[in-house]
Amino acid sequence: MKQSSDRLQSRCERAGLAAIHAKVMAGERLSEADGLALYRNPDLHAVGALANYVREAKHGDHTYFNVNQHINYTNVCNKLCRFCSFQRLPGQEGAYVMRPEEVAQKIREQLHEPVTEVHVVGGVYPRLPYSYYIDILQAIKRERPSIHIKAFTMVELMQIARLAKKPLAEVLPELQAAGLDSCPGGGAEVFAKRVHDEGYHVKNTGEEWLEAAKTVHQAGLRSNCTMLHGHIETIEERVDHLNRLRLLQDETGGFQTYIPLSFHNEGNEWSHLPGPTAMDELREIAVGRLMLDNIEHIKAYWIMLGIPIAQTALSFGANDVDGTVVEEKIYHEAGATTPQAVERDELIRWIRDAGRIPVERDTLYRVLWAEDEVPA
Repeated sequence: MKQSSDRLQSRCERAGLAAIHAKVMAGERLSEADGLALYRNPDLHAVGALANYVREAKHGDHTYFNVNQHINYTNVCNKLCRFCSFQRLPGQEGAYVMRPEEVAQKIREQLHEPVTEVHVVGGVYPRLPYSYYIDILQAIKRERPSIHIKAFTMVELMQIARLAKKPLAEVLPELQAAGLDSCPGGGAEVFAKRVHDEGYHVKNTGEEWLEAAKTVHQAGLRSNCTMLHGHIETIEERVDHLNRLRLLQDETGGFQTYIPLSFHNEGNEWSHLPGPTAMDELREIAVGRLMLDNIEHIKAYWIMLGIPIAQTALSFGANDVDGTVVEEKIYHEAGATTPQAVERDELIRWIRDAGRIPVERDTLYRVLWAEDEVPA
């Protein structure tokens, strides 16, 4: 798995990546032109080897996971995103809104498991009052006071602020007081205006997403960041997206993890699009690792990738596989065939089988257990 610097240099030279290799070795930031070159280069394994070098320089063989559960509190949404298979309109078959007590019941069902995080996201449903969001946070903390609540994408937070009739900067302390501990990275999609206008024009713009993330970070909350790839976006638009993420990270330092999200094409308006291949998904991981020099972690989200690709991605720049999950709905509605949950021991075995060292973390990447000592 590990390779000598001379072998890596020779491999990159043969692939026409000598200049990018030199920058990576010198610790220099890659340009947007370099990002385009990485996407266009036909030697995916050379790109992956370079990303793996950065991954191992940062983390060695250590690969992170956590014991978590997902709660999707509603699938009712007014954003009408063309790529989404999860959303329903009010009254439509399959539409649901969970009461705070039902959210609490989901937490109670996992009290026998060593869950440290709950990931809470849902659709944007304007009929839900501001108090609803406070209530579900408090309901979760009542059932499991020690749990870390990672909740509400930037899209949801903008809606919550509208309901509260206050700026987001004033709403966040109230959500934190109710139990909010950090935020996920979804809803970013692709920042480019062309893609936004064609695919999800009712949703916030890329600029608005970035401004909301900045506000979240200024409130002292960490978040993740994402890009939904493999639909109508161009590689130029992907590079622009990555560049905007790292520029905000330069400013706030609030992003913990970058997660490339693979477009799934079942049950939505873009079902005629083929979606990304396994090679596309591995390249996305690798380019993300190389371009996002200031974001510490890159996640191979096994729910979307499938277990074999997620394992392979651990040699293409990824150093995290997410967690045990429990009842993921959004991507399974779009055709994901992965399990709804896995046991902690299974995740450990997958990581070991990929030749890496499993490390159980909490949401903020504090080490809870490791097979060997993890440097501080």
